[in-house]
Amino acid sequence: MKFKNVGFITILTISIAALLTFLDNYQILPIPETNLIFARWIAIGGICLYGIKKNSLTTWILISMVIGAEIGNDFPSIAVNLQVLSKIFLKMIKTIVAPLIFATLVFGIAGHSDLKQVGRMGWKSILYFEVVTTIALFIGLIAINISKAGVGIKVPAGIHEEVPTVAAQTLNDIILHVFPENIAKSIAEGQVLQIVIFSIIFGIALAMVREDKRLPVLKFAESLSEVMFKFTNVVMFFAPIGVGAAIAYTVGHMGLGILFNLLQLLITLYVALIAFLLLVLLPIALIIKVPIMKFLKAIAEPVSIAFATTSSEAALPRAMEEMERLGVPRKIVAFVMPTGYSFNLDGTTLYLSLASIFVAQAAGINLSLGEQLLMVFTLMLTSKGVAGVPRASLVILSGTAASFGLPVWPIFIIMGIDELMDMARTSVNVIGNCLATIVIAKWEGEFNENRKSDILELE
Repeated sequence: MKFKNVGFITILTISIAALLTFLDNYQILPIPETNLIFARWIAIGGICLYGIKKNSLTTWILISMVIGAEIGNDFPSIAVNLQVLSKIFLKMIKTIVAPLIFATLVFGIAGHSDLKQVGRMGWKSILYFEVVTTIALFIGLIAINISKAGVGIKVPAGIHEEVPTVAAQTLNDIILHVFPENIAKSIAEGQVLQIVIFSIIFGIALAMVREDKRLPVLKFAESLSEVMFKFTNVVMFFAPIGVGAAIAYTVGHMGLGILFNLLQLLITLYVALIAFLLLVLLPIALIIKVPIMKFLKAIAEPVSIAFATTSSEAALPRAMEEMERLGVPRKIVAFVMPTGYSFNLDGTTLYLSLASIFVAQAAGINLSLGEQLLMVFTLMLTSKGVAGVPRASLVILSGTAASFGLPVWPIFIIMGIDELMDMARTSVNVIGNCLATIVIAKWEGEFNENRKSDILELE
């Protein structure tokens, strides 16, 4: 079968399914539900044919998202039990993160013995992170003040959900949270920033010892990093199943109808995130002359994983690998990207500024510009100290609402669509951190898109 014929079959089956759904929804021609389901699965069959011909992991991940959504819609009782498959995928990914960060950072620092560069990358990264996240914060603030999505919402009856609670954190708590007291505990809790700090200090210490003592550990770190990249490749074969199961579970227990609830808030967030991508990240990419098409191709797979699983951590190993393939040195990827997962959460920062004002609007409380700025800057600070807390953004939001005398019930409303919002903000987090690695590499004068990475040499 020729490729163009497969493409034609795919387009034809999708078009027929879409037409039948349109005719039924608008009651132009009532169609039995079983016929609609059959048409949709025929369309999915056409998409699968395209996937077989394309033979790309990224393509299959995207196809699995479509299949997962259809399973969740047609067979919700089955879909809600598929979450175990997505959890297996996430657990396997989490086993990669700590050893990969440790090995790549230690080898990057001690292998080059350029301790001054570590300091340079540190202040450059923090400066870039804070500038970009501050811009994201203001875009979220502007978006919610324009849309006023929270205005006019009434207190719903019978809310039974509970927002996870966490103790209020002082500035001292936030600072102390950065540093590990037990590296095994940090790994077990998924405290990425603490693992980064330990690895940096370990790498610096290793660079300071005699060569005969340094080389065995250095070779171990290099070998471990290569093994973990191969480990990532093996786990990624399970990605379509894990991603599809995650989408199936989301649709199965929430229903496609959730897309029509709180539509204004959802649209506000998605438009604000798109505006951030087009008005901030795209100009940065153009200014530093990032190869846009190569960059988009490189981030397609990590972003699709992040979107489906709502986990930045799940996308981290593949994102690191793709940025090195693109031409960013491993030592820069290993330093900037994990650090960015604590300091450069562009999507989350934008969401928090937007959601906090939404809570005030829903409660009928008018905040002055100064009060709004104080609230969102407080959110930006506290968001850097709650890594590892389930549904962390809601935890931060509820704590800040209480601090500013706002009611918690609007947060219960947000919880209903938080997974859909999380998909978007997590994707933007990954895009922002991928671009940050290129920015720092360009700033250091070490970006080379024609470089043959260690990963490619091994394949």
